[in-house]
Amino acid sequence: MRGFDFAPLYRASVGFDQIADLMDRALTQDAATSSYPPYNIEKTADDAYRISIAVAGFSADDLAIEVKENALVVSAKKPEPKEEKAFLHRGIATRAFERKFQLADHVRVTGASHEDGMLHVELLREVPEALKPRRIEISRGAPSIEADVVEAKPVN
Repeated sequence: MRGFDFAPLYRASVGFDQIADLMDRALTQDAATSSYPPYNIEKTADDAYRISIAVAGFSADDLAIEVKENALVVSAKKPEPKEEKAFLHRGIATRAFERKFQLADHVRVTGASHEDGMLHVELLREVPEALKPRRIEISRGAPSIEADVVEAKPVN
C-alpha cells in the first residue's frame, strides 16, 4: 500500500483543494471495493460522455439517479419479493447498490435511458463562454483608445 502526503500541496497552493481531494479519494479507495454492477464510460463526442451500467433484473422504477455536489450517484433497490422462491442456482444478482461517479466542473447530466438491462446516463461538458479561449485581434498602427475615454467635465 502506498501512502502519499498531500500536505506540501496544501501549503504551497491555493484553490487546488478539489484536485488534491480527488487524488486522495482515488488513492484511499479500498481494493476490496465492489465491482457490482459493471459499467462502461465512453466518450461519444468532443464534450459528450455516456455511462452505461449493467442493471439486469432491475426495472426503471427500481433505479434512482441523483446529482449532488459534482457527484453522480446511481442507486438501485429491489423490493422484497412477495413469495419466496426456491432457487437451485442463483447467478443473477439483484442486490441493492450505490455507485458514485465524480463529475468535473461544468459537466451536467442531460438524460438517462433504461433498455435491455442497461442504464445509459448521458453527460455533456458545457464550458461557459467566459472561460473559453478567445482570440484578440491585433490592430495595425497606433492603438485606438478613444472608445474607452470618458469625457471629463470641470467641477466648479
